[in-house]
Amino acid sequence: MNSRTERLQLKGAAGAIEALRDAAADGTPALGVAVISHPHPLFGGTMDNKVVQTLARAFVACGWTAVRFNFRGVGASDGVHDEGRGEYEDLLSVVDQVAHDGPLAIAGFSFGAFVASRAIEKLHASRDIRHIVLVGTAAARFSVAAVPSDWHERTLVVHGEQDDTVPLAAVMDWARPQTLPVTVVPGGGHFFHGQLPLLKNLVVRHLRAG
Repeated sequence: MNSRTERLQLKGAAGAIEALRDAAADGTPALGVAVISHPHPLFGGTMDNKVVQTLARAFVACGWTAVRFNFRGVGASDGVHDEGRGEYEDLLSVVDQVAHDGPLAIAGFSFGAFVASRAIEKLHASRDIRHIVLVGTAAARFSVAAVPSDWHERTLVVHGEQDDTVPLAAVMDWARPQTLPVTVVPGGGHFFHGQLPLLKNLVVRHLRAG
């Protein structure tokens, strides 16, 4: 957390949702709100995951407010794991409460990228989503939704070449029918150990280019 991190208690269908909101360090008006989803709850995924924190830092560095939250049953969030169904509801509830209007960005890591894809599919017709960032997308284990074609230029998909949790081939099989580019980090694993600064730089470059 930085000095401008605020703890939030939001409301979801399963009860309270624990969240953290990171504001830009210089206090300037935010460009919008980025909502970031964490990896699989049953394998230790939380909003404090290092990849999730890296995504939040990248958005904050580019002038966005970043909100990361714990899915149901994680930390101080009420409820129990729901295999993506309830977590999808959690993400939509967070968006509705912290970014109900104005520019929005959605990001997710691993299982969180799967959940984010479902939320993007739902919000496509009604929201101004400026940026989409999907990292280590869990395409081998879940039915990840396609990214709407008119949002491809706003989308960054990053995957590690040597990811042994979600094989790169599975992500390519998901991306290929969409002709959606995938940025591959040479030698990168699922959690980008030793390569988090590179991951942050890739996201910053994407945000600034947009």
